Amino acid sequence: MIADLADWAASLEVDDADRDVARTALVDTVAVTLAAADDPVVELTEDLPEALRWAAVGHVLDFDDVHLPSTSHISVVCVSATLAAGGGARAYLAGAGVMARLGTALGWSHYSSGWHATCTAGAPAAAVAAGVALGLDADGLKRAMALAVPAAGGVQRAFGTSGKCLQVGFAADAGVRAARLAAAGASADPAALDQWFALAGGSTEPDLSGPALPEKPAVKLHPCCYAMQRPISAARTLRDGGLDPADVERIVVSTPEAGMQPLIHSFPRTGLEAKFSMEYAVATALLDGFPGRAHFTDAAAARPAVRRLLERTEVRTSPGGGDDLMAGETGIRVELAGGGEAETALDLPRGHPGRPASEQELTAKVASCVGEERAGEVAGISWEEAPGVLRAAFPAP
Repeated sequence: MIADLADWAASLEVDDADRDVARTALVDTVAVTLAAADDPVVELTEDLPEALRWAAVGHVLDFDDVHLPSTSHISVVCVSATLAAGGGARAYLAGAGVMARLGTALGWSHYSSGWHATCTAGAPAAAVAAGVALGLDADGLKRAMALAVPAAGGVQRAFGTSGKCLQVGFAADAGVRAARLAAAGASADPAALDQWFALAGGSTEPDLSGPALPEKPAVKLHPCCYAMQRPISAARTLRDGGLDPADVERIVVSTPEAGMQPLIHSFPRTGLEAKFSMEYAVATALLDGFPGRAHFTDAAAARPAVRRLLERTEVRTSPGGGDDLMAGETGIRVELAGGGEAETALDLPRGHPGRPASEQELTAKVASCVGEERAGEVAGISWEEAPGVLRAAFPAP
């Protein structure tokens, strides 16, 4: 069953629309990876393989895209694996298509039980991306996917620590390693894929229909968990309407419980923890307007004005209503000093496939990551050029 994904990937034919999706993924991934050039994870990974390093650095800011049906960060895994193996758009699309279908088949119950689908679906998908780049046929891709199974793990408890981006790097690296072993003739039983899939809670066969990547990834405009993009967008409308954070007496956030699944830090102590906090999402949006990288640091999370708002925030969840991060809508009601109130509600944040970011917003994101002087270079980068750019930014010791 799962091995059928290898047959699909080996015979994949891409069109211009697919290539446009791949190009957006390449530019966005390279931009957010370069943006993390000063992060401590760069030094932590300096002796490690390229796929691991690029994926870990590319994910540490949590600024990379996310495929919502599979609840996984497709591009940081598949772009990194593709570039490390010398591939291009078709290799990326094959890996991304497998990851999307595999993650979707594993389902929300897999994610809601605590698995990090970016890693579980990511390792076999990275094997496909790297395998296509290396010229493997369908049989070789099946062996590569099976060889990646031992690394197809990762848990949400790592969120808010270096472990999150590192386990994403482990998945990308495992896929590249598996593909190279398969290319060298290593044997593996493709039935291991079905056994692993069942153990991971999967029960639905992957849907092989549709374009290379079914549903475009959502592009983030703020460097934090995707589940925070909606409350940030909602809170920004209150600030834009003239709300003064100093006047806030109480905040009540109403949201479906599915949207809280990855937001495990109610009172974040660090910048990394702040990336997984509903309370911080609202606080930073009210205080900072358009939260960027500077607002997800240890110092930013420790601001007295932030702590004041965290202490005044109550999150109320509603059961049911959907089984994904964007189920229902998020509502925010703010009680103000003097007895006034302000409230808002939002279903889709900017950057969602149903409410795509504008070209101006995407251009601004690239510039915010690499600076105005390099924005044009990164926006026009090719698959052939990208490995050299990343190697220059993150040289081996």
